[in-house]
Amino acid sequence: MSSAPLVIGKITGVYGVKGWLKVHSFTDPMERFLSYGDWLIHRRQGWEPIDFDAGRRQGKGLIVHIEGIDDRTAAEAYIKSEIAIATEQLDTLPQGDYYWHQLQGLEVWVNGSEDRELLGEVAYLIETGANDVLVVKASADSIDDRERLIPYLPDQVVRHIDLDAGYIDVDWDKEF
Repeated sequence: MSSAPLVIGKITGVYGVKGWLKVHSFTDPMERFLSYGDWLIHRRQGWEPIDFDAGRRQGKGLIVHIEGIDDRTAAEAYIKSEIAIATEQLDTLPQGDYYWHQLQGLEVWVNGSEDRELLGEVAYLIETGANDVLVVKASADSIDDRERLIPYLPDQVVRHIDLDAGYIDVDWDKEF
């Protein structure tokens, strides 16, 4: 794997007595989690390969079965473990579309009255229903120590994204 693993879910509990596990999927839609392969699980020793031999939607979530784990007690050892894949498994997005993990860590700049000013960097995103929101936390060189919630609205608030240079330009009042 050439890049850092991308976390796509977390094991949240056991399901039944035959070694099945509940998974909270970070993919959209949640079932996409099951379409990947070459999964990795984070254990004490770091990332290691894991094989799911079955998985399906169950109620409002997903359940999976780890190959060779056939009882509840053995499955319990995997609770709270993160599941990841190599980013190379992700679909290529159309120009101008981004995965959330690509935006995390980017500097956020606003055009001030004099010049561009650094608001901070994207810590994470929130899905609100109406639109996603960038959570921008202060960084070493930002204009202040404030955390800002900036709507992710391309062509309205978000003016330009440059992944290679590591920044986002926004049209935003720095006082908010």
